[in-house]
Amino acid sequence: MANHAKPLPLREGDREILESMTRRKSIGASVALRARTVLLAAGGLSNVQIGDVTGFSDPTVRRWRRRYEEIGIEGLNDVQRPGKPREIDELALIADTLANDGKPPAELGILHWSARIMAERQGISFSSVGRIWRRWRIQPHRIETFKFPTDPALEAKLRDVVGLYLSPPENAVVVSVDEKTQIQALSRTQAEQPLFPTHPLQQSHDYKRNGTTTLFAALDVLTGKLSANAFYQKRTNVEFVDFLNQVADAHPDVELHVICDNYGTHKHQNVKDWLAANPRVSMHFTPTSCSWLNMVEIFFGIITRQCLKRGTFSSVADLQDAMERYIENYNKDAKPFTWTKSAEYLLGKMKRKQIINTEH
Repeated sequence: MANHAKPLPLREGDREILESMTRRKSIGASVALRARTVLLAAGGLSNVQIGDVTGFSDPTVRRWRRRYEEIGIEGLNDVQRPGKPREIDELALIADTLANDGKPPAELGILHWSARIMAERQGISFSSVGRIWRRWRIQPHRIETFKFPTDPALEAKLRDVVGLYLSPPENAVVVSVDEKTQIQALSRTQAEQPLFPTHPLQQSHDYKRNGTTTLFAALDVLTGKLSANAFYQKRTNVEFVDFLNQVADAHPDVELHVICDNYGTHKHQNVKDWLAANPRVSMHFTPTSCSWLNMVEIFFGIITRQCLKRGTFSSVADLQDAMERYIENYNKDAKPFTWTKSAEYLLGKMKRKQIINTEH
């Protein structure tokens, strides 16, 4: 038959031994598969059919057929390489990896080490390099961003903001305010391919830009809800003052504390004039380069992942409608974010990082 190959002749008494090898738990799985390969070959199955059963590639099936023909059952065992196993100088590998601040020599033309490149350089297997790197918790392929705060009033501002999170004033409202700028209304050039079993949702890699908008949002720290939000095409002090009016209207007749970052429009004279006319409202600024202290940034990350990242919007109006619907549903089940880190902990962590990076 076309689907069968010439049966592989077995040596006398080998069939029982081979069948036993496929069932014996004391034998490694790879050796058991080799024994099964020989039995299937003896049954006349083609190399392709044997590969479908065992998962071996065609060259691998041929190798174990040939090894059995030449050596017999002994040929199915792993060949022991002659000589003493090579000893790896682990410390030398780590030193080479961390030399020059972890950057490969310029003449190599690469920006970070890979296990395969380092293995070739050291003359060892890439799996050994990977194992040693994991043991020392070294990850040359990863990179993280950072920026040390340079605000001379860092400690005072950080203690002020964290204090509002951990011990908010009685009979007062604390809101976290910021803008999410340049939100793009993107539409794909072709229709999506829908999700179904074994097939993920697919979108065309190219898209059409249909305009941008900026979301102004005020997060009520106590409830976790967005107490005010608005969309603007610009991000000047005019828009910010207009939004502050909306925030104040959302929390009438109560002492209001507004946390925001150091963006220039937040400190414009028009904003100062508005604050003078609204003495119940106080502004609290996060330190420069510490926008992560602004709690509304957490919400911006959530709406990006759940509403914007995979969205298709034919216009700015379509984009804004989608975000309005998302915010409406979000507020129905919103829960406050719990701030747990004290000002002392955060200041200590910043200081430790600066010391580590300076001494490295």
